[in-house]
Formats: sequence, structure tokens, C-alpha cells
Amino acid sequence: MRLIVLSLLLSAVSAAPLMAAEPAPSAQAAAATPLVIGETFTIESKALGETRRINVYRPQPWGLDPKAPLPVLYMADGGIGEDFLHVAGLVQVLSGNGSMRPFLLVGIENTERRRDMTGPSSDPQDQKIAPRIGGSAAYRSFLRDELMPQVRQRYPTTDERALIGESLAGLFVVETLLQEPTLFNSYIALDPSLWWNRGTMLAAAAKQLPAVTRAQPRVFLASSGQPELAASAAQLATLLQQASPSPLVKYLPLPEETHATIYHPAALQALRTLFPAPPPASP
Repeated sequence: MRLIVLSLLLSAVSAAPLMAAEPAPSAQAAAATPLVIGETFTIESKALGETRRINVYRPQPWGLDPKAPLPVLYMADGGIGEDFLHVAGLVQVLSGNGSMRPFLLVGIENTERRRDMTGPSSDPQDQKIAPRIGGSAAYRSFLRDELMPQVRQRYPTTDERALIGESLAGLFVVETLLQEPTLFNSYIALDPSLWWNRGTMLAAAAKQLPAVTRAQPRVFLASSGQPELAASAAQLATLLQQASPSPLVKYLPLPEETHATIYHPAALQALRTLFPAPPPASP
């Protein structure tokens, strides 16, 4: 027992100088407040039968009237934990330094991504990737009939609309381009998963190109170094370029990127290419 008490006393004595040397506590730190970069709201979707969360970022470059109507860039995979923040950063930087026109960014947060981004498939391998697939038509109805009217009601917007997506979301972008080319003015598909349903969409694209040509949307395609994705994206780009005036279709191969890294660098180039800021007025 004495040894234990002596040890405690020695510990207390040896610790005393250290305790005395500690600085006095500073004034109480101010309470942290949330860092807010945009807005979020929900929609009760009849088309999807569920509640969907929408995230919105409006850039405010110097000299822009806060009430000025802006074109709208819709993005799948638009949750805070998905691709919304890094794309919002691109919109902020590029509109701020004059590399692109300012756009209102509208991100749709996922609930069942593989359901919403895919059309039907008869391939057993595709059917294994998720409990439910093939919901792209309903998702497009949600965009057209529910989300777009809400955005027009809530924010000052122009009639110009763009759609961006990567991987399966890029597949949805291409499907929308081919099936409803007038829904958006610009389409950005990054490393689209055109292998879906054994590549049926790409094989049937030629029949849908006349409608795409009449609509004359601007299209930006990009591919990573993954061979299958690069080959199918290049094939689609060739079809579109042959059918439409080439300035309306841009294809950017990025073989140094992987499927996991392509989104940010490709989106940077897409926004610069499709939405350049007008040249400054001459004095």
C-alpha cells in the first residue's frame, strides 16, 4: 500500500511543473456557424413515387445582377456527397474568372441511381447490378414535368438548359439526347456506360440521328483510358459529327484519366467549350 501511495505522490510532484507551465486558457472561441454555398429543397415526385432532394448553386461573379435570369445546368449525381460540390466549384471559378457564362447549377440527389440512370435491359449481367433497373423514362418525366417547372418558379432563369452526367448518368444523358433531343440545349456525357444492354443504344443510334440533327443541340463527349468506354464514346462521337455540323459536337479523349478520375477534368473542359463567356465589349 505504501508503495502505491508513494508512487502517486511522486507522480503528482513530477507533474506539477508541467501543469504550472501550461498557458492560461484563452477567451472562449466563437461558436461555429454553417458554411452555406447554396440552397436545397425537396420535391414530392409523382413520376418516381418518392421524395427527391434538389441542391442549387447560383454563382455571383463580380458585376452580375443578383436577380439576372441565368441558364440552368442540370446534373444527375447531384448530392452533397456525390458530384455537386466539385462541379459547383468549377462553375464558381470559371464564371468568376470569365472562362464561362454563369449558370444556375441544379443537382439531383440520388436515391436509386442504377434504377434512374438505366433503361430496360435483357442482359442478365445488367439485371444483377441492382434490385431495380430500367427507370430512366420515369426519371426523365420527373425532370421535364416536375423539376424544371419548380426551378422556373423558384429562380430567375432563361430558356437555355444543359444536362451533365458521368458513367451511368452519362448513359442517361446520351439516352435523353437520342430520345428527346429538344429537352436540353446542351448535353455533356462523360465516360458514358454505353455497354448497357449489350450496347443496344449505340447500335440503334443511327435511326435517331435525324431528330437530333433537326434539334441541333450542342454535345460534349469525353472518355477515359478504359478501352471499352473509349471505343464506344468515340464511335458515338463519329456518328454525331457525321450527322450534325461538327462545331456542335466535341469529343475529348482523356486516356491519362481513369473512370474514377475523369469527371472533374472533363467537366472543366466541357464548361469552357460549350459555355464560353462573351468577349469583353470594346471600349
